[in-house]
Amino acid sequence: MNVLKLGIPKGSLQDATIKLFQKSGWNISITDRNYFPEINDKALACSILRAQEMPVYVESGTIDVGLTGRDWKEENESDVIIVADLIYSKLSQSPARWVLAVSADSVIKELSDLNGKVIATELVNFTRKYFAQRGINVKIEFSWGTTEAKVAAGLADAIVEVTETGSTIKAHGLKIIHELMQSNTILIANKKSWEDPWKRTKIENIALLLKGALRAENMVGLKMNIPQERLDGIISLLPSITSPTMANLFQSNWLSVEVMIHKEKVRDLIPKLIRQGAKGIIEYPLNKVI
Repeated sequence: MNVLKLGIPKGSLQDATIKLFQKSGWNISITDRNYFPEINDKALACSILRAQEMPVYVESGTIDVGLTGRDWKEENESDVIIVADLIYSKLSQSPARWVLAVSADSVIKELSDLNGKVIATELVNFTRKYFAQRGINVKIEFSWGTTEAKVAAGLADAIVEVTETGSTIKAHGLKIIHELMQSNTILIANKKSWEDPWKRTKIENIALLLKGALRAENMVGLKMNIPQERLDGIISLLPSITSPTMANLFQSNWLSVEVMIHKEKVRDLIPKLIRQGAKGIIEYPLNKVI
């Protein structure tokens, strides 16, 4: 039987990844200290790996397909196939940003001021290349955790750290002076696995359903009954991916109308629909929008 080896990222992405797969139709069961979780698909074999290491294992073929950050693919310069961009919170509404930060009272204002200085970061290779391309001579030191404290301790002049809002960096008495890159979660595949017809089809199916589940996270279904004579006015209020679905109610001059819309539009839309004569309005969650 054909089996696809799937890498699940350990750490901050793990829970969100498992929830996303669940919405997509796969239940992944993880127990403490179990790096090979069960999944309700005999054609998949799961492994838990650090997102930082995922590109390395996918490139080598140890894993056929896995989720990681675009930043870690860049850091490892991995020769893999990017199958899909998965932009969501922790897998987010906003992408992760790798930024350069210095002490709040530092005289360092721009990149060139760092010439001859020490920068601490987990993103060593990318940061080294970034400054080399700009002709700025810096010393890059690897930092595993508590990177923000390196400046306060006098171990570095600046840090390159990942953030979404910048609040943690500010709380450590630092200020952001430059953004190096933005990153989001990506689904990557081994090149040989991608060339295998069965594996490629399986990978494409996974990508299709994951993206459908992500698209559904910000959308809801809306169903209502409307009088025939109010149809044009109500339809003009309804944003939709495609035209609304409509059906005649039995022996009535009323219609049943159904649409998919973005969540944030609902609170303003429902009162307008009621004023236009809509009745029996139902809002319901969506698992996937393909």
